[in-house]
Amino acid sequence: MQIGYARTSTEEQVAGLEAQVRDLQAAGCEEVFSEQVSALGDRKELERVLKFLRKGDTMVITKIDRLARNTRTLGEIVDDLHGRGIGLKVLQFGNETVDTTGAYGRLMLNMFAAFAEFERDLMKERQKEGIAKAKAEQKYKGRKPTARAKAGEAVELFHQGKTVSEVAKAVGIGRGSVYRALEAAGLKETAPSQ
Repeated sequence: MQIGYARTSTEEQVAGLEAQVRDLQAAGCEEVFSEQVSALGDRKELERVLKFLRKGDTMVITKIDRLARNTRTLGEIVDDLHGRGIGLKVLQFGNETVDTTGAYGRLMLNMFAAFAEFERDLMKERQKEGIAKAKAEQKYKGRKPTARAKAGEAVELFHQGKTVSEVAKAVGIGRGSVYRALEAAGLKETAPSQ
């Protein structure tokens, strides 16, 4: 059985996610799991597909960066799949489709994963250089401090009797940010010890 996995990093990339699902279905996937979440985030659908796969199945993805952001993570996933007798097929691997059930496919996958990670690192370096230049020219505004902007709303909801977790979810910020907002407002609520 071929099982597909599609992912985009943000909810704004709806067309990209739809294209992946379409390509996976066209490739013969009987089931497709999809999600819109950063590769660094909590990928619940990836966890589901990995649990769903059985010996003899093939996991199908459109590109390797949909599955993993670095070679170490990719290697761990591929090793887990192969250890369970599950193959991995990458549809868009340059102009080729790569199936990792053979040694050649695994070699190609590892080589291209290393290149993709290298390319991401170069992109990050260029981004840092651009930010440094913009700062030097006093054109850099940076990211809006979302949690600070929502601190008043967080404190108000806490005063209404909501728990820290409820406030964080309602306002769209992390629990740590809620605790900082409460502390800044002079409230005695403290974060639980780790």
